[in-house]
Amino acid sequence: MARNARSAKSFRVVVLGLGRFGESLARELVLRGTEVLAIDSDPALVQKYSDDLTHTAVADTTDADALRQLDVPGFRRAVVGIGTDLEASILTTAVLVDFEIQHIWAKAVSRQHGRILERIGAHHVVLPEHDMGERVAHLVTGRMLDYIEFEDDFAMVKTVAPEDSVGMPLCDSTLRTRHGITVVGVKRPGEDFTHATPDTVLHRGDVLIVSGRIEEVESFANRV
Repeated sequence: MARNARSAKSFRVVVLGLGRFGESLARELVLRGTEVLAIDSDPALVQKYSDDLTHTAVADTTDADALRQLDVPGFRRAVVGIGTDLEASILTTAVLVDFEIQHIWAKAVSRQHGRILERIGAHHVVLPEHDMGERVAHLVTGRMLDYIEFEDDFAMVKTVAPEDSVGMPLCDSTLRTRHGITVVGVKRPGEDFTHATPDTVLHRGDVLIVSGRIEEVESFANRV
């Protein structure tokens, strides 16, 4: 099994279920230097990804004894990547809750599925298809370059600098008072993103990272 040279410097994560979501997540974690134990009941899937992930194992993720043998209770972070098999998703999450794992992420295929996972103790519920569909809908219907929505009616968008703010520092542009948004990052063509400060002067063609309430950031991006 492949081992990432940086894994000893990072925390460990157990990923249960190697479907498209679980496999993609596990690979990304390994690339980021995280030690990953990936578990699936399908030997073919485990064999397929064994060379790319830190550790892999074939086991029934709903079997507490099998997971104990793999030292799953010793992990502080766990991700349940099982989606279509609702019973396995729910039972696996329940086992992790019984293990008192501190941070449990669980994939859900519907809001009802997500509510069940939350009720049995999942700390974070992810709806990949729903979240991506919602994000793309905002991009398709607006002028944003990218869109990320958070809780409590808050979002961040990537958009271009408006003409009426070009050539002046942000503190003089009154963007916050006029639009209720905050510019948190600026990217010039050919340069990296930098943190925005009150003295940052916007240029034509600058790409901005803007935060604020959903309605206000959408309105600002569409105006641009």
